[in-house]
Amino acid sequence: MTTLRQATVSRTTRETDITVKLVLDGSGRAAVKTGVPFMDHMLTAFAKHGFFDLEVRATGDLEIDAHHTLEDLGLVLGQALREAVGDKAGIRRFGTAFVPMDEALARVVLDLSGRPYLGFRVPRPGGLPVGGVDPRLFREFFQALVNTAGLTLHLDLLAGEEMHHIFEAAFKAFGRALDQAVAAEPRCPGIPSTKGAL
Repeated sequence: MTTLRQATVSRTTRETDITVKLVLDGSGRAAVKTGVPFMDHMLTAFAKHGFFDLEVRATGDLEIDAHHTLEDLGLVLGQALREAVGDKAGIRRFGTAFVPMDEALARVVLDLSGRPYLGFRVPRPGGLPVGGVDPRLFREFFQALVNTAGLTLHLDLLAGEEMHHIFEAAFKAFGRALDQAVAAEPRCPGIPSTKGAL
């Protein structure tokens, strides 16, 4: 993998206008402006701990709520990931990470399988907003992401009470697990599948 793996994707609808640039072989630099400060924080943590370079510019109908913005962010980031990974030749394909954040402990296990599936097991203690965002919208973000990325993703909360800690641990774990999955595997220069395709 000598060429820089990256993609820039834009999507404009009547509800949102989003551009994402993702560099898989980066250093963890992030410039994120979504209009949802807590989501900026989460995506910055994702990039930092996955060693991705990430630029995000998003505007959305936040006067209604953050639903369209977070869901469409997932769609665009997932498409950028799919394009940046390319044909998946020479990658490890699977990734796993456990990340603590004080009392919270998140586990992410993923497979760049080409088969979209989200196992999202994150109970909502109290169900209160985190950073002004309904916690249910983070599931919408990840569902949209796996749909366009063709990613199998299991995200489990193993412990946690404070919602900020819970989602920060989750996004960091997602970054670390994805970093493993897209990493080069020199022992398998071809497609990492017995089928010969992903």
